[in-house]
Parts: sequence; structure tokens; C-alpha cells
Amino acid sequence: MPARYKSAYGGRGSGKSHFFGELLVETCQAERGTSAVCIRESQRTLAQSSKRLIESKIAALGLGRRFKMFNDKIETPGDGIIIFRGMQDHTSESIKSLEGFGIAWIDEAQNLSARSLSLLRPTIRAEGSQLWASWNPRRKSDAIDDFFRARKPPGAIVVNANWRDNPWFPAVLEEERKLDLSLYPDRYDHIWEGDYVRAFEGSYFAQMLIEARAQGRIGKVAADPLLPLRAFIDIGGSGAFADAFTIWIVQWAGSEIRVLDYYESVGQVLAFHVSWLRARGYAQAILYLPHDGVNENNITGKRYEDHLREAGFSVEPPVKNQGRGAAMMRVEALRRLGPQIWWNEATTEPGRDALGFYHERKDDVRNVGLGPEHDWSSHAADALGLMAICYQEPGRAGSFNRAIRYREQGWV
Repeated sequence: MPARYKSAYGGRGSGKSHFFGELLVETCQAERGTSAVCIRESQRTLAQSSKRLIESKIAALGLGRRFKMFNDKIETPGDGIIIFRGMQDHTSESIKSLEGFGIAWIDEAQNLSARSLSLLRPTIRAEGSQLWASWNPRRKSDAIDDFFRARKPPGAIVVNANWRDNPWFPAVLEEERKLDLSLYPDRYDHIWEGDYVRAFEGSYFAQMLIEARAQGRIGKVAADPLLPLRAFIDIGGSGAFADAFTIWIVQWAGSEIRVLDYYESVGQVLAFHVSWLRARGYAQAILYLPHDGVNENNITGKRYEDHLREAGFSVEPPVKNQGRGAAMMRVEALRRLGPQIWWNEATTEPGRDALGFYHERKDDVRNVGLGPEHDWSSHAADALGLMAICYQEPGRAGSFNRAIRYREQGWV
């Protein structure tokens, strides 16, 4: 079928790479003189390329006499060529060497950066040229998923293929699939069903999220209009090198904890975060800050809690610094509350992705844990961990689900 963009995504055992490898060989055989490039994001040696797979397809199709194999390339009928490149090493100048190529196949495309994709697409521009991609999805924000599945270029062929779609799925892989399902359920859906990574293996909250999905606690969750909304914040600061500023919107309703919304941004001023709260209807939410809520804003010199009160928000006194081990205290508090949490699926997905990745830092030499890893996922975890600490605080337990008296607060 003619199309500039052809892609297949899914889990292990689906035959995606084998399909494109065979299609490339057949195309080069049928269309003499075809020039093709097989792309990986990073390719330090040809062992990391698709060369071996393509050579096996040439042998299986009985075309060994028509294709000539060399150390770094394959010559195809009619003076065509197949080469293998890593995009990470290319610049806007060096990529021009690929301008005459008719086919670019990106394998393991989940690793392709947005920069590499933006360089490659306009470079493969010969008349009738095609870009192919095959990958196991990792995150919605990955460049290849954003391009093919979110933005959906007109006319593109996008196929979801998994192990059950492969009529040649071997018995040995079937045994491996069942083993993963039994022993490693937290990674099964990603590896075998082509789902996004929901929980990093070894994540503190992997099991909590798996159980929530299995028990139907991730779905459409609505707020009770008579109970207060609460915003739990991790302060990231502003500027190009600031950490992420995160907010979870939560409602405590009896024994249920309803996680309604999630917000994250990097490098924005405080007014930007306040604008989000107001635009989403959270102007009356009660705000909870971590211990650094008493710190001064590095732009205005005023404390964060003072800024937010002046903006008209009700702000709880910042939680005291819990000292050494505070991160693990938040982890354990949130784990204990896991069975009580209901998640609004559509609005909390980025936050749940972060929670699913949040994991322990390891000393691989000594095989010991070094405490929570501080990375992109830790800010979402810290903010929701703050919620767990506040929920469990005895002084709050008697009044956390008291109905709002709107008239007494002057809201109506």
C-alpha cells in the first residue's frame, strides 16, 4: 500500500522488526537501485544495528547471489545500497548525506529523540520516499509516539501488532511470556502487550498502581461538591535549571481518597501555577506546602506561602521538615493509603507515570539500596507523599471531611 509513513508498534514477539526487514529486502529486489538507510538513535557498532536481521532475511528468501554483503553495508540489485546509521551522531550538516535515499527504517524507534526525528523527516525527501518505524511504546511523550499516535500525519499507516497477531509466534517465546506474566506482572503489559511503561520494575508504587487498576480504582472519578478540595504542592522554583513544580488535587471523602487532577511545569514563575489553579476551578482549594514553603521566592524575595495567601488562597502552615529519611516516610505513608485511593484516569496520567517510575537508587557494585532516586519522577512522588503525611496526621483526622459551609466563608 503506497504511503510515505508506515509504522508498527507493540510488544515483544509481534514480528515487527522481521516484517520490516523482509519488506526492505523485497522492496530492494523489486525496485532496482533502491537506496535505504536503517536508523537507530544510538549505534556505536554494527552489532547494534539491523544488519544481521536483514542478512538473515536475504538468506531466507534465497537472494544471496543478488545482494552483496560487506562489513558496513549491503549492496542491492541495480547498484542500490542499504546502510546503517545512528542519528545521535548526526548534525544538520552531516545528515544531508542521506538526502537521496528512498527509504529510512527506524527500528527501536521509541529511543529516537525529537531532535533526530526533526532532522530525518525533511532529509528523506526524494520523490516517492518513505519513512518506516517499528517500536515498543514506552511513554506517550516519546517523539515517535507523539508523531504517529498523537499527531497522526495524514495518510500514515499505523498498525498495532502484538504476540497474538504473529502466526509464527514460537513456543519458546510463549513460555517466556507466561513466565513474565507470572513472575513480573508489573512489566508484563509493557513488554508483551505494547502498553506504555506504567510502573518501573522496582518502583516504590508499582504494586499500588497495579492493584488500583485491577480493582477498578482508576477511571472516572468526580469530586463531591460539598467537600473541600485540597492541593498538595512540591515547589520547584523558577528559571531554566529549576526542578519541576507539581500539584495534586485531592479530595478526602470519608475513607476514600479521590485523586482528581495533576499539574507539572518546569521553570515557570509562581503566577503561572496560580493561573492553572484558577483556570481549573481550584481557586477555593486548600493549599498544602512542604517545609520549603517558608523559603523566599528567588525572584520576588517573598515567601511562597505569603504569595499564595495574597493571591486569595487558603494555605495551611507548611509541613515541618521531617529530617533524614523524610522521603521514605512519604513513600511508606502513601503505600499504606494505596487501597483507599481512587484516581481520575484522564487528568492524572502524567502523575501516575511519574509515580510508576519513582524507584530506589542502587549501588550496583555492593547491591545495596541508597534511598529514593532524585530525578524527574521524584517531584510528583514528593507532592503526593505530602498528601499522605497530612492525611495521617492525627490532628487533622477529626475534621478532614467536614462539609464546606460556603456562606460562612463568604463564597456565595
